[in-house]
Amino acid sequence: MNSTRPRSVVTLAIFAFLILAVAAWCVSGPVAVAQDGAMPALTAESSTVAPPQALDAAPATDAVQASIDAAALAGHNAWMLVCCALVLFMTAPGLAMFYGGLVRKKNVLSIMMQCIFLMGMMTMIWAIYGYSLAFGGSGGWIGNADFLFMNGVQRYWDDATNMPITPMEGKIPRLTHMLFQGMFFIITPALICGAFAERMKFSAMALFCLLWGTLIYCPLCHWVWDGGPLAFNSENIAGGALDFAGGTVVHISSGVSALIAAILIGPRMGFPNEPHQPHNLTYTALGAAMLWVGWFGFNAGSGLASDNLASSAFAATHFSAAAGAVAWALAEWLLNGKPTVLGASSGAVAGLVCITPAAGHVQPMPSLAMGAAAGIICYFACSSLKRRLRYDDALDAFGVHGVGGTVGAILTGVFATRACLDVNAGQKLGLIEGNTQLIFGQLFAVIVTYAFAGGGSFLLLKIVDRVVGLRVRAESEQRGLDISDHGEEGYTFM
Repeated sequence: MNSTRPRSVVTLAIFAFLILAVAAWCVSGPVAVAQDGAMPALTAESSTVAPPQALDAAPATDAVQASIDAAALAGHNAWMLVCCALVLFMTAPGLAMFYGGLVRKKNVLSIMMQCIFLMGMMTMIWAIYGYSLAFGGSGGWIGNADFLFMNGVQRYWDDATNMPITPMEGKIPRLTHMLFQGMFFIITPALICGAFAERMKFSAMALFCLLWGTLIYCPLCHWVWDGGPLAFNSENIAGGALDFAGGTVVHISSGVSALIAAILIGPRMGFPNEPHQPHNLTYTALGAAMLWVGWFGFNAGSGLASDNLASSAFAATHFSAAAGAVAWALAEWLLNGKPTVLGASSGAVAGLVCITPAAGHVQPMPSLAMGAAAGIICYFACSSLKRRLRYDDALDAFGVHGVGGTVGAILTGVFATRACLDVNAGQKLGLIEGNTQLIFGQLFAVIVTYAFAGGGSFLLLKIVDRVVGLRVRAESEQRGLDISDHGEEGYTFM
């Protein structure tokens, strides 16, 4: 009899109790208790942050205030530039190593090449016209030509003032905003590559990602983040949706597109009868850790400022990843007798995916419940669901990003609170606060994203198949894409 099974059951029971305690805490809400047991209201006097008037005995002069404002703007910009680097770090080395370890050794360079190449190609597209299509203008179905070729984005010389001018986007230069959003534009199609790993032509991958970024990502980004029909707005259908850092724009869109690609291109040779084991789980574990670190820029930077909200989003991100890693590992421990490194790594990513749309809208404690839910649900999506439907999503892009993003988008409608980010004029926000409207907006956005990204990807893949063909020849697949596509080997031992 396996002695690890009873211990795993006890551990899972304890973990489940903790999650239920978190959920109960979320329902009841935090309570401030005084020394004598009374429950005082939180007032300006009892707050831990002194009002501004208490900080300065005398009003600051205009020069001093200008200096303070300049320092604050510099701080915001510095934080956002760090976030740009963190999000780029997620694609390579993060995703490149995470995916690279999961494929067989004859394909490790091909998946890394896809990540590196997309860092270059998607950046060029974003600079030339992508940013303008996504963020030009406000509202409507697509952006305009305001920012083509970085017009209105980069610094320019103003003859009237005889000095360079920096276009601003809120508290940061528009150039910084463009760079930050461009890193999202890079990693999103790279996530899709996990579904068709080891069998898609490199030329087909490049053409598909170019078309997908232009025709799927840019419109969807505009709909959600630039005042379009899915933005949180009472005038939109179902009131629109909250998506702080990319639940619909990044994860659901890439996950659904990955599923369509996996089905259309067909399974790998020998699947599911022959084993397709990861060749280097050390890479995968290190890649997951890099993704975890990079995700702080992804989520905590999406408020576009270095402020109190960034701290809240940072904590929520970390807590959700932690709960996801533990939940997936415990599920494996209970059902299979052993927790695995791959499971814990995948669970951490699932927790990160789930919290992405909610990071700036939920408190850290509910994020524990969200991460745990994502870890368990994504575990079954990557095992039972895939096995029953018999599709070959090679690296579980849909099971983690599509399913995890869906869970996160829906739970955002449950746990969102005005205490984090007041986007509803002081009115109640999520279901847990008593507002039933938001959950319908979240569901509507999920459905629209599934239909648009899934249907659009189907059409684009059919076009790519007619133009260059989707799949490598059987001989090339057997030899491995490292040699057949790139003429290189990942491991050469002298």
